[in-house]
Amino acid sequence: MANAKKKRKATLFGLGLDSDGSKRVTTGPNFALVGGTRETHEVMTEKAIKINEQLKARGKQLEEVSREEFDDIAHEVGLKQIQLPEK
Repeated sequence: MANAKKKRKATLFGLGLDSDGSKRVTTGPNFALVGGTRETHEVMTEKAIKINEQLKARGKQLEEVSREEFDDIAHEVGLKQIQLPEK
């Protein structure tokens, strides 16, 4: 099946940069979360679950939404976009 289209797959990746010495990893159907204190890891998990709920409500998979639609969903669940300084 050389002519078959390769199905795109998207994954959310969360990295908690703070630490309390514990190693935390949580995975879901389209996300992987690593690190962070217990509180940080819980917040990341909550946001990933809420993003999946928003996707389900829209009848879409993560790989089917545009960057703009993902930004809207992220904003709806309480994520804030950080503007990086220009080079």
